[in-house]
Amino acid sequence: MAGKPKKFKIEPFKHPLKLDPNYADNTWQLLESAIREINSHNASGLSFEELYRNAYNMVVNKYGDRLYRGLVETETRHLSEVAGRIEAAQGDGFLRALKHEWENHNKSVQMIRDILMYMDRIYVKQQNKATVHQLGLDLWRDVVVRNRRIRERLLGMLLDMVQRERQGDIVDKGLFRAMSQMLVDLGQPVYCEDFEVPFLERTAEFYRAEAAEYISSCDCPAYLAHAERRLAEETERVAAYLDASTEAKVVRVVEGELVSRQMRALADMENSGVVPMLQQDKYADLARMYGLFRRVQGGLDLLRTTMGDHLKETGKALVMDPERQKEPVEWVQRLLQEKEKYDLLIARAFGGDKSFVAALNSAFEHFLNLNVRSPEYISLFMDDKLRKGLKGMSEDDIEVVLDKGIMLFRYLQEKDVFEKYYKQHLAKRLLHGRSSSEDAEQLLLTKLKTECGYQFTSKLETMFGDIKLSREKMADFKDFLRQRGTELAVDMSVQVLTSGMWPQTTAATTCNLPRELEQCTTEFAAYYLHANSGRRLTWQTGLGTADIRAVFGGGTRKHEIQCSTYQMAVLMLFNDADSLTYEDVEAATGIPEDDLKRVLQSLACVKGKAVLRKEPMSKDVRPGDRFSVNDAFASKLYKVKIGMVTAQRENESEKAETREKVEEDRKPQIEAAIVRIMKSRKRLGHNELIGEVTRQLAARFLPQPQVIKKRIESLIDREFLERDSTDRSTYVYLA
Repeated sequence: MAGKPKKFKIEPFKHPLKLDPNYADNTWQLLESAIREINSHNASGLSFEELYRNAYNMVVNKYGDRLYRGLVETETRHLSEVAGRIEAAQGDGFLRALKHEWENHNKSVQMIRDILMYMDRIYVKQQNKATVHQLGLDLWRDVVVRNRRIRERLLGMLLDMVQRERQGDIVDKGLFRAMSQMLVDLGQPVYCEDFEVPFLERTAEFYRAEAAEYISSCDCPAYLAHAERRLAEETERVAAYLDASTEAKVVRVVEGELVSRQMRALADMENSGVVPMLQQDKYADLARMYGLFRRVQGGLDLLRTTMGDHLKETGKALVMDPERQKEPVEWVQRLLQEKEKYDLLIARAFGGDKSFVAALNSAFEHFLNLNVRSPEYISLFMDDKLRKGLKGMSEDDIEVVLDKGIMLFRYLQEKDVFEKYYKQHLAKRLLHGRSSSEDAEQLLLTKLKTECGYQFTSKLETMFGDIKLSREKMADFKDFLRQRGTELAVDMSVQVLTSGMWPQTTAATTCNLPRELEQCTTEFAAYYLHANSGRRLTWQTGLGTADIRAVFGGGTRKHEIQCSTYQMAVLMLFNDADSLTYEDVEAATGIPEDDLKRVLQSLACVKGKAVLRKEPMSKDVRPGDRFSVNDAFASKLYKVKIGMVTAQRENESEKAETREKVEEDRKPQIEAAIVRIMKSRKRLGHNELIGEVTRQLAARFLPQPQVIKKRIESLIDREFLERDSTDRSTYVYLA
């Protein structure tokens, strides 16, 4: 049998070891002497292993507090002596002495920390005290750096170095870097309190004075260049010898003094502020201003507002200039030039900033709508381009031109007024065959549909459809004549227009056609009404054109005259009469008075085109005037085109009539919007309904609140709506 295992018991010594009562003092004297040697740079003869063991034993034997207190007292005495030596240094030697002592102190503390490493790991951690390294920093801060005389001299000399460098002097950046790094090593609060805060205050004072001096002695571009240079210098200064955390703070101070405080004065500076720079296309200077102003609060708002206000002012002068309005196409072209100028400016100077693009659009919309004739002029511009301005251009170039017109169209608040004029101009192009490109016409129609929807272009598309269908009808008509064996004395082409879709077909303006045309109109009417029973034809003679052959000078000069149907009807009268009075012509043709006067003016009063002679000679046509064939008429061209004497723009009565038509057309649109909204909402307050109607119709026009109110009253009378019995400002939808 195996025996039981024996148990061992370990007991402490019955007679504990007793230390020498003077052990702590003796050991500390050894360590203190070693620390003094280290601080005196005489550590080569020391045994660091023995010193470490002595420090270890003191901690183990519970003398850690004695060791720690002794270290504090020894280092404090030593650093007091160091502070005295630093104070004694003169001039620039002060900073070099401080740097030298700081480097020596760091080396000494490193060696002392190695000796007292066990104290750091055990005693310091248990007692929650500063480590030897941190203690060395704290004592250097309190005894040396925070010494009143050293502190004042250090700050003064550092600030003086910065000041001198700002004024163009060369300073010892390495020495400055060492000083700033010392303060950072002592703790960020030390760096901030002892240097950064006073540095920023002195920086603000310096740049405040400099800004006041420069703003009064140089122009805006020069000031901006200086401010930009100063900001770059401060950034470089921080990188060279300050802590990185200072960069944002000092830049903010410089921005505040050089830019923020002066930006209003810079923007408004006479002869060189924002407005002169805009006028002179100074892209580089504006880009610099944009870059500086974007750094400060409210800077871009000021720049954007100044640009917008200037553009509104110049735009207003442009659109309201009576001289420019005499040439609508040039008027629009000038607007496009202004838009291109500012588009380029925003792209180059402001980096395409969307807020500036929005300000540009807002300004254009503002001043473009100040002139009530803007829709008419833009339509005339597009008419001019589609008639003759696109010849020889590539598809891409054509699209660019049309896009420019659409861009201005977007700014219009009264798009329905534009539609009225555009329809009139389109009708003339289609009926007279003046369009230079059918593809361009269709492209513009597509763009308008994209902008405003199908409803906006539905009638315009019908007009194109009528022209296409008319070509087919004329081919059928000629087949119809061949089958009947009928020949017409005149080569006639008829365009059948859908009533109500074309602007000129709402009122029948006709005249008495020459007998040579009577057979033609009769034959076509018979063909058309036979093929389309139940329809009614109304001849719109005021819209037609004619080519007639004429002989002058006793048969020696022959010409083909291209003219309107009205002009043709007048000229044909002179086949049977040598001369006719105004009253004779009026009675024979039945042409309305205003149209007849323009017809006779175009035939008798236009230089180089006067195929008739008027007596008495004058520019105006009056009752009693007598007309005869101008047998002396001559032209180098065989084909002579005689246009109608008419203003390119509307006269006042025509403008009033167009406005009245527009207002009438708006009524059903406003009512339809009201009914749609009320059908969806059932009950709605007056102001809410006005706002919703305005929002829905804004794409076509901006209805006036009083007009909307009248349409609401009309709908109440017709029992689409009613007022709430308890709240008269609330409307209720009646199903």
